[in-house]
Amino acid sequence: MTATNKETAQQFEIQRIYIKDLSLEAPNTPQTFVEEWKPEVQLNLETKSNKIQENLHEVVLTVTANVNTGKKVAFIIEVQQAGIFHMSGFPNDQLHHMLGSFCPNILFPYVREVISDVVIRAGFPQLILTPVNFDALYTQHLEEKGKQKSDGVVH
Repeated sequence: MTATNKETAQQFEIQRIYIKDLSLEAPNTPQTFVEEWKPEVQLNLETKSNKIQENLHEVVLTVTANVNTGKKVAFIIEVQQAGIFHMSGFPNDQLHHMLGSFCPNILFPYVREVISDVVIRAGFPQLILTPVNFDALYTQHLEEKGKQKSDGVVH
């Protein structure tokens, strides 16, 4: 098989993008609204994937933002942005990269928009998430996994 045939055999298609879960907590309102707004943002990202059926995978990008002002919680927002992706013809290492980096890259702009919109609707100033390098995070994850294996740690 030539490289050209191999490339044409690989197929990628977005089937659906959707919000799987969404929550916002603003425990200290309305007091938060009258205090000086100096937010401290802690952001957590997590990706998971599961095989739905042959060549069909769900990827879920979970973004949690904890926003404090002073020593109080202003709000906590968590969004699980998901997508269903059809992928065929990819070797395992490429498939894992697609699931762990490429698909989260597709989902991130959607989750950014959801977070910005919900935060504004909750009465807070807009929260715009900075771009994320999912390739670097994926590589870091692989390196940590490799280090754990070499250290004899089983997870």
